[in-house]
Amino acid sequence: MFRGAEFSKFKSVPRPAATPSSGFLVALAVLLALVHAILAVTATAEKSMTSDEIAHLTAGHAYNTLGDYRLQPENGNLPQRWAALPLTVAGAPLPPTSRPLWRDADVWRYGHAFFYEQPLTSKTFLFAGRAMIALFSAATGLLIFFWSRARFGWRGAFLSLTLFAFCPAFLAHGALATSDIVMTFFFLAAVGAWWRHLEKPGAAGAALSAGVLGLACVAKFSAVLLAPMLALSALVWLAGRVRADGWRVSLTRLARTSALHFAAAWAIIWLFYGFRFSAFTPTLADGANFNHGWGWMLQDMGWPRGVFLKLREWRALPDAFLYGFAFVLQFAQQRGAFLNGDYSITGWVSFFPYAFLVKTTLPFLLLVLVGAIADGRRQWAEGGRATLARLRPFTPLIGLFAVYWATSLTSHLNIGHRHILPTYPVLFIAAGAFGAWLDFRRPFAALLVAVLALWHAGESWLIRPHYLAYFNALAGGPANGWRHLVDSSLDWGQDLPALRTWLDAHAPGEKVFLSYFGTGDPAHEGIRATMLPTLPEVGPPRPWRPLTAGVYGVSATMLQQVYSPVRGDWTLEREAEYQKLRTLEPLLLAYQGDPVRRAELLRDAPAANWTTAWKRYELLRLARLCHYLRVRPPEANAGYSILIYRLTAEEIAAATAGSIREWSALIERAAARRG
Repeated sequence: MFRGAEFSKFKSVPRPAATPSSGFLVALAVLLALVHAILAVTATAEKSMTSDEIAHLTAGHAYNTLGDYRLQPENGNLPQRWAALPLTVAGAPLPPTSRPLWRDADVWRYGHAFFYEQPLTSKTFLFAGRAMIALFSAATGLLIFFWSRARFGWRGAFLSLTLFAFCPAFLAHGALATSDIVMTFFFLAAVGAWWRHLEKPGAAGAALSAGVLGLACVAKFSAVLLAPMLALSALVWLAGRVRADGWRVSLTRLARTSALHFAAAWAIIWLFYGFRFSAFTPTLADGANFNHGWGWMLQDMGWPRGVFLKLREWRALPDAFLYGFAFVLQFAQQRGAFLNGDYSITGWVSFFPYAFLVKTTLPFLLLVLVGAIADGRRQWAEGGRATLARLRPFTPLIGLFAVYWATSLTSHLNIGHRHILPTYPVLFIAAGAFGAWLDFRRPFAALLVAVLALWHAGESWLIRPHYLAYFNALAGGPANGWRHLVDSSLDWGQDLPALRTWLDAHAPGEKVFLSYFGTGDPAHEGIRATMLPTLPEVGPPRPWRPLTAGVYGVSATMLQQVYSPVRGDWTLEREAEYQKLRTLEPLLLAYQGDPVRRAELLRDAPAANWTTAWKRYELLRLARLCHYLRVRPPEANAGYSILIYRLTAEEIAAATAGSIREWSALIERAAARRG
């Protein structure tokens, strides 16, 4: 037994603070990553099908069940198969393959028939497919966590993971049945596994790295960018190993492992296409073809045309894989794009920097800025050689960031902020350096980092569940997002349920007109509306209708007329064409609604002429109306992506039936009221 004095002395010895075990901290990180996935998935519960999801899910189900790879081959085989697994397990029946939509590989209309024209619990399967992708998003968060822990310790790792978990961009895309998040995961995993394999030789590391690279190749065709990323890492590694091992030994090892990686990628690509060159299932090949023929796909492609022809001749890779790659190159040459009121088909160097600036939370931008300043001062103090030594472990991340941004700046495909998602994990990991500031001995620094992290999380909570529509204060917030960026940066067809909710509450029984961008089905969502031009044109044919007073819902992408052949300025030539076609409206409506009158009109012109005239007329009519609506403040918006207007008969008459003077006066009055 202790005597009293001895016991008192024993109690005075301070006990060491209890440190959580590594297992507990890793479990906590896994929990936070799952919270991220749950936040992302539950936010989509009341969102309609986004534009690309219908193609991914339908194609993936066809790959899994029929072994036919013609539907949507331009997107990754792996994420399509993965997202469609719930459909496959449930045995959901595809529409008959005897339909022309199947034979022509029209994935948009065939997908519409799959989800909306047969008894299928579409919302359940859409939710399940999104949950499958959310697992990849959670896995991306864990990659960020472990990479940051290796460089900055536990505090840095949790800071990096928190920034990722509450990033609006990853909460928006982290639970959509598309390939963007899957490819983001594989970019980070591939460069990391390659660098680790170079630094720590071994069969297990080599197999892991080669396998990850192969899976990246079937995740998305942007995996081609891994070649320069891995090459840069190899050059840095080689420069550091030559002194120790000599040129011959180092180069021999690099050549061997490169050959292994190439062979693994080649084998995995063939595996995912059933080890079959043909994209067609033999039993279903009669009359089947790609949506665009190979001849059309390779036109005006330049030198890659010869490469594709040779690879097809040699059957070096599956035909569907080659076709998908060619499709990406062909459609990346020119594509309609919108930025701050301007239009382009070849994009802008400023597009992605601007998207990053306005679609990233202000507190995270501040962290990036503070980090850049602090690192610049440190480099100045320590000198070039010390800086290179310190940055060497970050080589794969620097390579990923540099190569991806270099190609993004020169890309002609300026359709969405999502295309730069793979660069964000690099910044999240780098932000882990601020973990050292989270120290009670540095109260001001700790408070600054904590406030910025909480502000970052608060920004995402305030925009929930409309994560896709997030814009920071530099762009005027989400309500003004449509003035800056559209398509998948804001309006991807996701807000039909929000529109229905608004109409039920504020416009019961009113006449509704809708110009929608997306592959959801308004009628399936309970919206009874007169459909104006939509993109893509899927579902049943739209009846021809005159415009009257009522409630108008216009998707932001349609409002900006990004993909319309009559986008841009309203010229005198367009006005003259419109007025000429407008005089035909009574005849066009009679042609549709009166069989007797139609027979008479068909004696004057064939049916194709009447259809062509109406399509051109309604495109011009919508464009003329949108010029006015872009100036007139909306009554409301649905999820920030569908703008809602209540228009009077006088407004409709001046906007679509009046002279150019009446139309201009209407716009001027709207501008005066707004300004």
